[in-house]
Amino acid sequence: MVHANRTIGAELGGVAVEGSAGARGRLGRHALLPLRLFLGATFLYAGIDKLLDPAFLAPSGSGSIGDMLRQVHDTAALPQLVDLAQKSPVGFGYAIAAGELAVGLGTLVGLLGRLAALGGALISLSLWLTVSWATTPYYYGNDLAYLMAWVPLILAGTPMLSLDAAWSHRRRRHGTQLFG
Repeated sequence: MVHANRTIGAELGGVAVEGSAGARGRLGRHALLPLRLFLGATFLYAGIDKLLDPAFLAPSGSGSIGDMLRQVHDTAALPQLVDLAQKSPVGFGYAIAAGELAVGLGTLVGLLGRLAALGGALISLSLWLTVSWATTPYYYGNDLAYLMAWVPLILAGTPMLSLDAAWSHRRRRHGTQLFG
């Protein structure tokens, strides 16, 4: 039986075709896994790093979120975002760290993968429009590259080796038992 979710050419008339089409199909289904692991681990690490750095979670001082916000205010594309964060820099620092933890964990385990990727993209977008906006030339700043890296995961989700895939498989199997 040919399933719609299989790669075209991987199966013909119920008989698996061995060789390049089958291997190419398997590789294609796992193509986003390295990107997902990199982004998930990076955001998880960034969140943990912020939470464990007492200098970062201070309203002022060298390496603090407060000082960073003061430094980027005049060069940000949206200084209104910086103004908002400056109302409570420590709270904002905790919020960013918590967001990075949630995005990193969700991406790594594939839990609500599209939502986690959207969260990662929004964090990257906000950092690009504030912290790294003044980087010249623009391609030296990493936040724009992270933003673009999240787009394929927003579009595709986490279909392989993930909790999302396991739950989807379980729902399909359970639905088949009920109605099949």
